[in-house]
Amino acid sequence: MNPQQSASSPADLLHTDSLQADPLHAEAREVLRRLTGVADAEFHDGQYEAIRALVADRARTVVVQRTGWGKSAVQLISSLLLRARGMGPALIVSPLLSLMRDQVEAASRAGVRAAMVNSANVTEWDEIRTRLETDELDVLLVGPERLNNPAFREQWLPYLLPRLGLLVIDEAHCISDWGHDFRPDYRRIGSLIKSLPVGVPVLATTATANDRVSRDIAEQLSTDTAPVHVIRGPLSRESLRLGVLTLPDEAQRIGWLLTHLNDLPGSGIIYTLTVSVAEDTANALRASGYEVLAYTGKTDPDERLVAEQALKENRVKALVATSALGMGFDKPDLGFVVHLGAPSSAVSYYQQIGRAGRGAVNADVLLLPGREDRAIWEYFATASMPNEEQALAVLDALAQAPEGLSITALEARVQLRRSTLELLLKVLDVEGAVVKEGNYWRRTSSPWRYDNARYAAVAQARVLEQNAMLEYECTSQCRMLFLAQQLDDASAVACGRCDVCAGPWYPVEVPTEALQAAQSSFNTVGVPLQPRRMWPSGLDQLMGADAPRGRLSKDEQAESGYALARLSDMGYGTRLRELLATNELGEPVDSEVPAELGRACVKVLAAWEWSEAGRPVAVLTLPSPVRPRLAQSLGRGLASVGRLVDLGQVSLVDEPRFFGGNSAFRCADVVRSYRVPAEVLDYVREHQCPVLLVSDVVDSRWAFTAVARELRLAGASAVYPFSLAATH
Repeated sequence: MNPQQSASSPADLLHTDSLQADPLHAEAREVLRRLTGVADAEFHDGQYEAIRALVADRARTVVVQRTGWGKSAVQLISSLLLRARGMGPALIVSPLLSLMRDQVEAASRAGVRAAMVNSANVTEWDEIRTRLETDELDVLLVGPERLNNPAFREQWLPYLLPRLGLLVIDEAHCISDWGHDFRPDYRRIGSLIKSLPVGVPVLATTATANDRVSRDIAEQLSTDTAPVHVIRGPLSRESLRLGVLTLPDEAQRIGWLLTHLNDLPGSGIIYTLTVSVAEDTANALRASGYEVLAYTGKTDPDERLVAEQALKENRVKALVATSALGMGFDKPDLGFVVHLGAPSSAVSYYQQIGRAGRGAVNADVLLLPGREDRAIWEYFATASMPNEEQALAVLDALAQAPEGLSITALEARVQLRRSTLELLLKVLDVEGAVVKEGNYWRRTSSPWRYDNARYAAVAQARVLEQNAMLEYECTSQCRMLFLAQQLDDASAVACGRCDVCAGPWYPVEVPTEALQAAQSSFNTVGVPLQPRRMWPSGLDQLMGADAPRGRLSKDEQAESGYALARLSDMGYGTRLRELLATNELGEPVDSEVPAELGRACVKVLAAWEWSEAGRPVAVLTLPSPVRPRLAQSLGRGLASVGRLVDLGQVSLVDEPRFFGGNSAFRCADVVRSYRVPAEVLDYVREHQCPVLLVSDVVDSRWAFTAVARELRLAGASAVYPFSLAATH
C-alpha cells in the first residue's frame, strides 16, 4: 500500500482555532509541559500531528524530523496518552544504551513509568518482568538484539504482544538497507510488525532518512487495511555553524586542536574514524592539559556512563569518540562537534553533528578531513558486507551437522574470523536460513539464496554516499543546504552562517610549538605483541590427529614482542599505511624499508627490556608472500645495525592461502606453509642463543607462534617477535 505523505505542519490539517478546542491537544500539551519542565511549552510543527495520528487514529506513522526536534517527546507523550485510554504498555526498540538511559530519565520526568531490558542490566530483568505483569510499567525499551534472543521471544513477547499499546522503532533508518550491518536484528522488526494485533499503532522515527528510505520504512509498516502516514519536516539546523578545514596531515590536525580547542564554545565531541585514533588523540590532548576522555566501542559500559555524565555536567572539555557515541546521546547545550576524519556519508555526518546545538542558540561544527579517510571507509564497508561464498560455506557446514554446531566448532569448518562469522550468522538468522538453539546453530529447512541485487544496491549506494561526502568537503554551496538536500529536504535554503555563506569563522594557523607537540605525541614507537599461549580449537579437524592442541608449554613459547606501530595509528601508522599501499592496478608496492622507519625500528630495539636470556644474538626473517623485498630488507637491516648474525629467512614451502580468516585456518596454513631451514636449526642447537624473529606485518600471530616453537624446541633460549606493522 502506498504511504500517505502529509505536510510537516499541523496547520495544514488542523487550524489553530480547532486545536484550541481539541481536548486531546490540551491533554497532550499538559504532558509536554511536565516532560520539559517548561510551563508554557508548545509543540513544534508536526509533533501534535504525529501524536494525534497515533492516539486518536491508532495509525502507523513514520516521522522524519531533524535532530533535536523532539521525537522522543512524541514517543513518550503518545505512550502516556494511550495508557490513559486503557491501552497496554509501549515497546520501544532503541539501538544504543546511552539513548535508552536518556529516554528512561526523560520518561520519569513526565510521569511515565519506563524501564529498559538490555545486556547491561540482566540482574534487573526479573523485577522489570514483575512490573509488567502487575501493570506498573508504561514503556519498555529494548535493543533490537532482544528480538533475536530465544528467551525474550519465548518468555516476553507472547505476554507483551496481546496487550501492547504502542510499538516504537527508534532510529528507523536501520530497518532499511543501512541496517544489515549496523544492526542486522533491525530487519526482524518487519516480522514483529506483521504479528501485531489489529489497532496497535506503530511509530517509526528517524532524523536521517531520504525519500527512498522513508518509502522503504513505510512499506514495512503498512498493512492491507491501513495507510501509513509519513510526516517529514525541514531538516536544516539553524543553530549549527558548519565549516571544513583541510590541513596537510594529521600532525597539523592535532596541532590545530591543541591550539584552538578552548576557542570552541562550551563542551563537545571530537569524532574519529578508528578506536586507536580516538585513544591517541585523547592522550595528546591530556598531555597538553585538556580535560578529555576517550569513548569507543572498547570502552567498558560503566566507564561509558561515567564519561557521558562527565560531558553532560561539563566536567570535561570533550569526549574523543568513535561512532559508538553517535545516535541518541542527548546534551541540549553541547557546544561543538569536531571531526578528525570524515564519516563515509553525509547522512552519517548529519546524524553525528546533530548532537550539537539541540537546546542552544549557537553551536560550532568543524570537519578536519584526512587523506586516509577513503581507505578507512573501504575497509569498514568490505568488512561488514557478507558474501555469497562465505554464506554458502556456513550453510553447508551446518547442513552436515543436523544436531547443530557451536561457534567454536563452526570456526574449524569455515575460513572466517569470529566477528565476521557472528555477523553472517545474524544475517542468515534474520533471513530464516539458520536458527540458534542454546549455544548451537542449526540449518533450517527454509530455502535460501544470496540476494545479489540487494547487496549490489547497498554497495552502489555506499559509493554514491562516499562521493557525496567528498563533494561536501569542497562544495561552493551552502553546507547546511548541501546536507539537507542529501536527505531530500526540498524546503532547505542557504543558512547564511557556514564558512561558504559567511566565510571561515575558525582560525587556520597552527603554531610551530603546537605542531611539534602533536608530532611528539604520536612519534612514540613500539606496540606490544603478546604471544599466543594456546593452540586454536578445531585444529585437529584440519590437520589430523597429530595436530598440536591445548596450551603451549613455557619451553615452546615466544617472549612478548613489539611492532613499530599499528596500521590504524597516527604518526608511524600513517607512514606504514603509505608504505603498504597498492598501485593504481591494485598490486602491492614492494620496496625496501625507508631509512626513517628503519631508525624508528632501532629505537624500539634499543628500549627493549630483554628477558633473562638477554639480547638476541641472531635474526631470522619470516618471508612475505606479498612484499618479499620489504621483509628481507628489514631483517638484513636490523642484523647489520645490531651486529647480529643474519640467519636469513624461514622457507616458504607453499603459498599461504588464508588471509584474514579465523585462528584454526590461519594456524593450519602457517604450519603447512613455513619451514625453518635445517641449517638454522643446527645453528640454534649449537649456540642455544636468543633469536629476533622479524616480519613485515603481523596479524594473527600464528606465524610467530609456530616458528618460535620450532626454534625453542631446537634449543633457542628465547625468541623475540618483532614486526614493522601490526594490523590491530
